[in-house]
Amino acid sequence: MSELITDELVLLDRDLGGTSAEVIRALAEVVASAGRARNAADLAADGIAREAKTATGVPGGIGIPHCRSSAVTQATLVMARLAPAVDFGAKDGPADLVFFIAAPEGADQQHLKLLSKLARSLVKKDFTAALRSAGTAAEVVDLVDAAISPAPAQPAAAPAATEGGEPAPRRRSLVAVTACPTGIAHTYMAADSLVAAAAEVGVDLQVETQGSAGATPLDPSVIAAADAVIFAVDVDVRDKDRFAGLPVIQAPVKRGVDEPARLVADALAAAENPNARRVPAGTGGSGDTATGEGSERLGAALKRSLLTGVSYMIPFVAGGGLLIALGFLLGGYDITEVADQVSVQNTLFNLPDGGLLAYLGAVAFKIGSLSMGFLVPVLAGYIAYALADRPGLAPGFTAGAVAGFMGAGFLGGIVGGLLAGVVARWIGNWRVPKLLRGLMPVVIIPLIGSILASGAMFLFLGGPIAALSTALSNWLSGMSGTAAALVGLILGLMMAIDLGGPVNKVAYAFAVAGLGTGSVTNQAPWEIMAAVMAAGMVPPLALALATTLDKRRFTAAEHENGKAAWLLGAAFISEGAIPFAAADPLRVIPAGMLGAGVTGAMVMGFHVTSQAPHGGLFVWFAIGNLAMFLVSIAVGMVLSALAVLALKRYARRSPAAGSAADTEKVAA
Repeated sequence: MSELITDELVLLDRDLGGTSAEVIRALAEVVASAGRARNAADLAADGIAREAKTATGVPGGIGIPHCRSSAVTQATLVMARLAPAVDFGAKDGPADLVFFIAAPEGADQQHLKLLSKLARSLVKKDFTAALRSAGTAAEVVDLVDAAISPAPAQPAAAPAATEGGEPAPRRRSLVAVTACPTGIAHTYMAADSLVAAAAEVGVDLQVETQGSAGATPLDPSVIAAADAVIFAVDVDVRDKDRFAGLPVIQAPVKRGVDEPARLVADALAAAENPNARRVPAGTGGSGDTATGEGSERLGAALKRSLLTGVSYMIPFVAGGGLLIALGFLLGGYDITEVADQVSVQNTLFNLPDGGLLAYLGAVAFKIGSLSMGFLVPVLAGYIAYALADRPGLAPGFTAGAVAGFMGAGFLGGIVGGLLAGVVARWIGNWRVPKLLRGLMPVVIIPLIGSILASGAMFLFLGGPIAALSTALSNWLSGMSGTAAALVGLILGLMMAIDLGGPVNKVAYAFAVAGLGTGSVTNQAPWEIMAAVMAAGMVPPLALALATTLDKRRFTAAEHENGKAAWLLGAAFISEGAIPFAAADPLRVIPAGMLGAGVTGAMVMGFHVTSQAPHGGLFVWFAIGNLAMFLVSIAVGMVLSALAVLALKRYARRSPAAGSAADTEKVAA
């Protein structure tokens, strides 16, 4: 016997209430009475909270509520045969067979294995029929124990061949790539979710994470053996040609976090469909061209190209911005006037008047300035790369350089990159003689693409965009009082509304792109950067504080996420709040927006500046008016934390997801 289920953990033909929450409470009491949980109320709260995230009813009149809880002392399975049946959210009706899985905190693998074994057995009609006809608890225990702990008779069968002596069916295999614009959180969360979802259905899945920590390419033999590939990405996939010919499922990286099982199922279906979309070979684009889906496909391609450009731009801005800030710290704000002269004419053995600090400050400032000079060309180059692959790089970089030369700034870089990418892609689709095909990607496309895109920037687009950029810069520089606070409020709301998603990235890209135009006499871009960074820190810090103030409102898993959110928030990683928002978006996101908006408004109103594009509290030396930076974050954090606790206590959800509305009753 497995010790997971015993006679006292079986309830036959019992009325445990009319809702899933009441059933879970009753089963939690059974677990506690058996000495396997410290506190029935805490276990019930965790179980109901888990049920509120996603209903656990499955077809066939079955409910499988489950949770990991710090209240559990021993992994436990409770089975109840209900009379009357209770709705657990299955499409085919209420459940009369309910299995409550209570796992100790941290028992991830045991929890998943138990779920998968039980689920496989529950789809067998003879197994569920036997449970419904069982006359005693001991009979149920024997049936369940045999299902989740198979008897040793199984290995006697030869697994390597079928009855006819043919090899057993090959285990299905998938590969995946995950990538988000900053490569800090979503990339790795999506990878873990996809691997777990594939394991639950008996599929081998290996993931290449193209994130900030670098990427270890998948082994070519693994790719060759795969049935299909999943691209859960918000940016372009690097070296996509490796996957040429494979059926492909492409989705935003967030779907890899939220719906991994659906993506795995879609990939398996595509593998069996001869007409499924496949990764194209060659360099004729990113492989995401329209396939009869019209403007939606075009919009997705444009969004992905913009995020790709921002993704490649961020390292230049991050390194350059921090070096410029370090230059100011070492050499003072006057270093801008002498940096060129000092860095060229002086050395460590021939120091300038200010001594060693002045020399190091000048060198750091100059390196940072040169790094920032790549901002617009890199943005434009990789926007074009996302649209036209490698042939788009040269036209894109050139158009970006023209935009910078004409003073069109990041707006000109975006327009130039899109134009270069579209032109390069168009040229790549030309039908040319076989003799010229080898010259297309290395000579013809870069040459003609650069002439057309950069020529259009010089002749038609650069001037108007430069005028618009100048007007925008002047408007931002002249902001004060209410106007500045309003801009900070809007940016703060954008940073919190989707926690690392497209809206968040638009606000961040706007701040980063303007960072290089900031100066001692024009600090508005630095103020915008400070508002964006401070506001982005608020949601994870607020959730960390909320889990500390009132533990009863959160599950055991959320308590652990709350501990990590302190560090993530302090480092300006907004994605630290995603686990909470995914579980309870209608209460967590508005609360986060409240605090982030207030923080953004305060930062702009008090003229706090940041010369660093990332790092949070760890780049304190790059923050101007550090005291008000910290005060603004603290005010927003407290407001959001109190708001989310109030909403969790008083704002009830719609009962559409089973008994979600009952969650608050337990916590209260």
